[in-house]
Amino acid sequence: MLPSNFKLFLSHAGKYALHIIFPRVCFGCGRDLKWDAEVPLCPMCENGLTLPGPLICQRCGVVLKSGGAHCFHCRGSKAREYKCKLIRSACSFNEFSRGLVHALKYQSAGYVAPYMGSVMAQRFGMLPELAGVNVVIPVPLFGRRQKKRGYNQSELLARAFCQKTGIALDVKSLVRVRDTGSQTKLGRTARVTNMSGAFEVKNPAAVTGKTILLIDDVATTGSTLEACAQALRLAGAKRVVAFTFAREN
Repeated sequence: MLPSNFKLFLSHAGKYALHIIFPRVCFGCGRDLKWDAEVPLCPMCENGLTLPGPLICQRCGVVLKSGGAHCFHCRGSKAREYKCKLIRSACSFNEFSRGLVHALKYQSAGYVAPYMGSVMAQRFGMLPELAGVNVVIPVPLFGRRQKKRGYNQSELLARAFCQKTGIALDVKSLVRVRDTGSQTKLGRTARVTNMSGAFEVKNPAAVTGKTILLIDDVATTGSTLEACAQALRLAGAKRVVAFTFAREN
């Protein structure tokens, strides 16, 4: 049996050799990282992963540049119409978080999800309004799209998040029954229409009476999260809130 310190040496030697062949770079700025770096960002870019704010909408979490308590879409009685009662995010969608999100979604870099999920878990504790959830459910991908990508990025984030927080994870009850395609170029109204009826709950007993925390990579208009929440509430969920890695403004 090899001594533990020799095993550690071999592990480090392997990482160093791999770094020489495939140098690691920061996903934010592209600078070289140290061979033994544990974080996929350089220190400067990691410091740029800031919480949205300082002023955000009390429901959807969008940054309010002119102050106030709610954005236009959540103002007054509008907030009561939403099934997703709160949306919060760990980071602003900026030049520092964008590289991680794009790598996870479009560059097959699923290995960045544990770090992103750990950031979410750390900042979840800073958001008492999200306390009291019973189960975490990631926003599901349509089967064909997930097969093409190789994984559901929201599920990877949720798994890492739940490993850190100890909250129960459910990846089976909520399913996407319609391929909605990319929403990148769609406006708010078109996104809402596009997401209508896109999700169903296959196991209502698993969500009935529970407070659900939806996990996704980015919140833009909240239309995807709202469509998920509508399906969950229809199936008997008591309350639905959401937490994403990043928040677009």
